[in-house]
Amino acid sequence: MRKIIILTAVLAVFGIERASAQKFSVSTDLLGYACLGTFNAEVSYSVSRYWSVTAGARYNPFTFRKGNPDRQFQYRQQSYSLGARMWPWHTLSGWWFAGKMRYQEFNSGGIISRSTKEGDRFGAGLYAGYTHMLSRHFNIEFGAGLWAGYELYRRYSCQACGLTEASGSRFFALPDDVKISIVYVF
Repeated sequence: MRKIIILTAVLAVFGIERASAQKFSVSTDLLGYACLGTFNAEVSYSVSRYWSVTAGARYNPFTFRKGNPDRQFQYRQQSYSLGARMWPWHTLSGWWFAGKMRYQEFNSGGIISRSTKEGDRFGAGLYAGYTHMLSRHFNIEFGAGLWAGYELYRRYSCQACGLTEASGSRFFALPDDVKISIVYVF
């Protein structure tokens, strides 16, 4: 159901006006793939000279060393975001500042300790970055941000045993979108 709502919102935003030259872009974060193979994409649409709207998704289904519970690790997630960017000079080039709303379902563990944590996060974030034009259709983008919100979680003592150590809810603040992205501009 969440996927249908997000897809409907994205289609509504991008269906406002026919996409034309230098108004629409698709990007992928190269550092996201370095985060244990997290697939990611973000689409952006210029609504004026200084503003664009964005929608993004991340997905990581991988569990590593699954046959060996003592060495198993993962950073599984699915994450969806909607936001807006303000471009002081011109959309899709130069400095930008952004705000996003985001939902994340996650399961991570075994990386630093044997314990595993899974749950859902809802929040919003502030971001900043720079987009450098490489050619008419390609840009490279650098950025970073911080997101905060509310988390519902369960913590297990190991990845395979299922022994619950803690569960509950809490507020969180995390670094987010530390990125080096390749952007294709239509």
